[in-house]
Amino acid sequence: MTRLVRGADGRMWTVHSRIEWRNPLESDDFEHDVSGGALPGIMMAGMLAVMVVVLIAWTPEQVVVPAWLILALIFLFAFFPVRWALRRPHTLVAESKATADELPPERWIGQVRGPLAVRQEASRVARTIEMHSLPDVEGPLQPVD
Repeated sequence: MTRLVRGADGRMWTVHSRIEWRNPLESDDFEHDVSGGALPGIMMAGMLAVMVVVLIAWTPEQVVVPAWLILALIFLFAFFPVRWALRRPHTLVAESKATADELPPERWIGQVRGPLAVRQEASRVARTIEMHSLPDVEGPLQPVD
């Protein structure tokens, strides 16, 4: 998502976001970030798939499985991956170029979680730039040198 916004001082700002597939490292989280990567999750998913196949293969012919049970199991197994995908952090960036009036270029960066929150925050930043020529300091965006 990219938006072009004209500030109150005449500068053109670009407000855009990108999804981060990995959580950004913070100094407090450094010691806890040492993990096995994606391998443990892949192994658990593989073991679950093997157990489901064995359960289905060993089910007697007389057993009738209702459709609502299958749907409930699909929702149960899809809940956490869908939640994970929807809670990914997005990097929101607002940047301007230098103008002939000697106004310096600026770059503001911040983190927002979730696609709906990113859209709302990008709209809020765009409105603030139109009214005050800068993003709001109280929001998630902070100036970067």
